[in-house]
Amino acid sequence: MSRHRDRRGRGMRGPLAHPEVPTMTSRAQAFDDLVLDVAHRYEPVLGRRWAQVEFAVEEVPPSDPASWEEGVPLARLWPAKGRLPARIVVYRRPILTAARGRSHAIIVHDVLVEQIALLLGVDPHEIDPHRP
Repeated sequence: MSRHRDRRGRGMRGPLAHPEVPTMTSRAQAFDDLVLDVAHRYEPVLGRRWAQVEFAVEEVPPSDPASWEEGVPLARLWPAKGRLPARIVVYRRPILTAARGRSHAIIVHDVLVEQIALLLGVDPHEIDPHRP
């Protein structure tokens, strides 16, 4: 009994590279990894609060901006509420659009520094003194 997987008998095609090979990482996954890498740099700054903060990435912000926001937000902070931890959400497409050929890693860094400073109620220069 022959086992044909398609009508030409060629069988199913497999991936071009194994999943652990970097070529299989999507752009969205690479952006998510960048956000987590930058966030982990500030784990010592947050100290014990690190476990009480969630970092997330979404494609675009919701269509209903807050009354104080002008333009398209690059990230948002939701403070802790009851049992829910504080949450910092970074928006991928607005950051990539704002980068316009520059490194979006710099923008991600600046956005996370601003959001962490907002969470702690301090000036962003206290979080990263080398920030321009």
